[in-house]
Amino acid sequence: MVFETDQAARGRGGMSKKIVESLLLPTGAVSRKIEWPYTLTVIAYHLLALLVFWPGMFSWSGVWMLVLGLFVFGSLGINLCYHRLLTHRGLVCPKWLEYTFAVLGCCCMQDTPARWVAVHRLHHVHSDSREDPHSPLAGPFWGHMGWMFVKNTDLERLEIYSRYAKDILRDPFYKRLETTALYPLIVLGSWALFFAAGVLIELSLGGSFYEALQLGLSVCVWGVFARTVVVWHITWSVNSAAHLWGYRNYNTADDSRNNWFVALIAVGEGWHNNHHADARSARHGHKWFELDLTFSCVQILEYLGLATEVVRPAAHTVVTQAPEAKP
Repeated sequence: MVFETDQAARGRGGMSKKIVESLLLPTGAVSRKIEWPYTLTVIAYHLLALLVFWPGMFSWSGVWMLVLGLFVFGSLGINLCYHRLLTHRGLVCPKWLEYTFAVLGCCCMQDTPARWVAVHRLHHVHSDSREDPHSPLAGPFWGHMGWMFVKNTDLERLEIYSRYAKDILRDPFYKRLETTALYPLIVLGSWALFFAAGVLIELSLGGSFYEALQLGLSVCVWGVFARTVVVWHITWSVNSAAHLWGYRNYNTADDSRNNWFVALIAVGEGWHNNHHADARSARHGHKWFELDLTFSCVQILEYLGLATEVVRPAAHTVVTQAPEAKP
């Protein structure tokens, strides 16, 4: 399948090609054309997230919403569902549970499942070459978030979907997310839900309408906007830091690294060299000390009978090659 071609890609390129291509934007990038929808969305969310520093927006309820949201939306929605389940088919869940996780992923504002899957599969096919949409070889900022702000003709929806996400769009639910207003309604609905939760909490405690309104706004600022920004940067750090710093268990053709800090904040996604060596595996931590809490969630689901066909590391990746350290 097209998204598992890292292994085949090992024979191409080599470091000499990467050196020539470093600091060059992807071939489809049009540097003078800004992707305004993405750019304005990222700016707006960051500005709204700054409201956490306004004393009137602080509440412990909001803080807890942020902390729990990192796990519920980031770990389950993006790491487990968007990445390991949908993109790499590392496990199978009942459709009702898969769709629930996918809705959580939508609330992270990292685009629709089909779009996310297509871009990530493209990344694996052309990892750290000029065709890679977000390689940090074009600069750390580019790899982290800059790639979203510039128009890239290689990421036009029809073309990228037809090549990398056909299987996703065969599912009527994911197709509706692309062709109807369902995706923005899910996002707006999450705002309303968090706001309403804050209002109801305060009213149930006997607070005034003004206090309820203030708590509702606080919960929305912390639980939606700040949480989304934090999840964004955690996800983006896998694209940037985990391709620049860390150690390597496997001699892959790209510059993927096992970065312990990214693995910590991204609950297992930072064991990125392991992942590129065996993309289908639902387990990213291969050594005993490589903690992978996202895979622990998969194991719990498997124990409960809610995850089947869980893919473990292939036999050829169990024996590690000589590590290559990079400061």
